[in-house]
Order: sequence, then structure tokens, then C-alpha cells
Amino acid sequence: PWGLSQYIPAKWAREAELANGRSAMLATVGWFWPAKFGLFDSTDVTTLDPIKAIGEADPQWWAQFIIFCGTIEAIKYRGALEGKSYTGNGEPVVDYMKMYPKEEEARRRMELRELKNGRLAMIGIASFASAYFIPGSVPGL
Repeated sequence: PWGLSQYIPAKWAREAELANGRSAMLATVGWFWPAKFGLFDSTDVTTLDPIKAIGEADPQWWAQFIIFCGTIEAIKYRGALEGKSYTGNGEPVVDYMKMYPKEEEARRRMELRELKNGRLAMIGIASFASAYFIPGSVPGL
């Protein structure tokens, strides 16, 4: 509706939306996990507050996280060079559990579900952050 497709390729926008949706799904779980299930055995992070926990984490954890993310991006890039896909529309780059459907209609349903869940997670994590920094800004939180 905003005419953004005139400025960026639709394929790139879809890839970015899926990547951000997947990150938001993980972030949403990471936001409420400590409060509901407790902390992992750690001497670094001692708070249930997700924002304060970011600062308490040891720098080595951040280094490992960055290396892990770089490794995932390298796997995605190598798979794309081989003609595989990490956003649907073809054979997946990684499918260890062999859960990606073979039928085209089932693939489209699964991809649409992932897109919708990613969009919901992006709204969710934005709501959590808004409610944290602006108390009372999100009804129900």
C-alpha cells in the first residue's frame, strides 16, 4: 500500500520479512522464558528482567552469538549459491528433520503460516519493548 515495491525488489523484501519474523519469534520466547521457567544455571545473568540481562551477559556469550549468527548466514549464502532456498520457493537449505512438505500446496500453507506467525511475533516483541520502556502504553501488558 505504501508503494515500497517501487524502491526495493519484492524478493528481497520477502526475505527480509521472513528473517526478521524468525528473529522476532525467538526474541518473543526469550522475553518471557525466564519469567515463566526460570534462569539457566549461570553466575553471569541473575535477573529476570530481559533488558537488564543483556547487560549482565558476559562478553564471551555475545562473541559466541555473533559467530553463531555468522555461521548461519554463511550456510544460507552457500545454500543460495547451490540453488536452494531459506525462504521457501524451492528445496530448503536446511531440513534436518525432513518436515518440509513435498507437495506444492502443503508448502504454500506452511510458508503462509510462518509468515503470519512471524508478523505476529514482530508485533509481540515490539509490544513487549514498548510496555517495558513506556509503562501503560500497551493494554493488557
